[in-house]
Amino acid sequence: MKGYAPVMDQPGPKPCVLLADKGCDADFILADLEARGVAAVIPAKRNRKVQPVIDGYIYGLRNLVERCFSKLKHSRRLATRYDKTANSFLGFVLVASIRLWIRHFVHTT
Repeated sequence: MKGYAPVMDQPGPKPCVLLADKGCDADFILADLEARGVAAVIPAKRNRKVQPVIDGYIYGLRNLVERCFSKLKHSRRLATRYDKTANSFLGFVLVASIRLWIRHFVHTT
């Protein structure tokens, strides 16, 4: 998986869990996560002889993340990546996130 290792090596808090879909069910990814001490919550592909048991509650949290990305992509500027620099793109991601956050409070009593 191209670009996998550099993301895990970035500065910041050490990850505890990796939530991913069946596309990330590869032996080299699982071995790397185990060496790093990260729990993998990845459903196994059908062709695996041993089907590991995954935590359904933690895997269910992945749905929240996917829905958040879906809502962020409703902003046309994010979906088409109009911004040329990483700083301006991140700035608009923050603006779109604030818009979603405020919208959440407007529709609750």
